[in-house]
Amino acid sequence: MLAVPMAQAQQYHRPPQGMQQQNGPSHFNKKHEARKPFAKKQRWSKGSRMSDWKRKQHVRDYHRYGLQRPGRGQQWVKVDNDYLLISMATGIIAGIAAGR
Repeated sequence: MLAVPMAQAQQYHRPPQGMQQQNGPSHFNKKHEARKPFAKKQRWSKGSRMSDWKRKQHVRDYHRYGLQRPGRGQQWVKVDNDYLLISMATGIIAGIAAGR
């Protein structure tokens, strides 16, 4: 066992100069202040229109996600954790599948 003089041992447990803790760890308060409120999840329904579907991620490998093949003029789009089957001409939702 290595013996360390008391003055040296206390030196290892002190925070660096200028980083003195005042009311608990400072990173704790900053972490919680930076939290953003949760965004409300959109509830999709068949027959409703999605206006900005072109900005969402297009799903090409639909079989990988257990989705059916899209019909002519339709494509799967991933929104949050849901997959929407969109009519490309009108933007109307033809089908919905929840992500896993």
